[in-house]
Amino acid sequence: MKKVLLIEDESSVIAFIKKGLTEEGYEVSVALDGNQGTQLALTHNYDLIILDIMLPNKNGLDVCRDIRRHNKKTAILFLTALGTAENVVLGLETGADDYLVKPFKFIELLARVKSLLRRTEPIQVSKSEEIMRYRIANLELDDFTKTVKRNEKIISLTSTEYRLLLMFLKNQRRVLSRPEILEHVWGVDFDLGTNVVDVYVNYLRKKTESKGQPKLIHTVIGMGYVMKEE
Repeated sequence: MKKVLLIEDESSVIAFIKKGLTEEGYEVSVALDGNQGTQLALTHNYDLIILDIMLPNKNGLDVCRDIRRHNKKTAILFLTALGTAENVVLGLETGADDYLVKPFKFIELLARVKSLLRRTEPIQVSKSEEIMRYRIANLELDDFTKTVKRNEKIISLTSTEYRLLLMFLKNQRRVLSRPEILEHVWGVDFDLGTNVVDVYVNYLRKKTESKGQPKLIHTVIGMGYVMKEE
């Protein structure tokens, strides 16, 4: 049974999420403020943490930072009423894997939960499997060791950023639509009604195209994105 920690102070939201996830077979623990949530997250093993940003005593951004300083594996999903791009990016920069804007439907939350849990499951690699490397310009991804380099310098990516980059590298010079990226990277085949794809593309650009490196991920207006050399 997968274990979920819900850090949330609104009773109606707690009841809604806990009832739904419990019926789906998840074991749900609840923390009512940031301090309690941090303590539970650091002293127990959870498969997923659902974290509100606006919390008593310690806000969700600080909670996420503290968790990531000690545990880089547990998937973290932010709940936020602050859906602007600036707030979303700020949340992702603290180490969250995904975000969901309030109010939301349970089917949407469940899709995010399942997607995040799939992405954090251990990958079974057979001894005969070939080492897969992908390259464009001076950017290289080794899908066996899960490392990314540009100009021989290691780039640290979150699991979501890694999956997004791998998709681009496997489809060089091909225009990828937002729904196509959403299905492949987030594992959902319907419109989530958010700009999560654009946020993650911009975040990936900052990490892979910094310090004057040539641009590799290009926007195709009205269609999506493409990875190619200029």
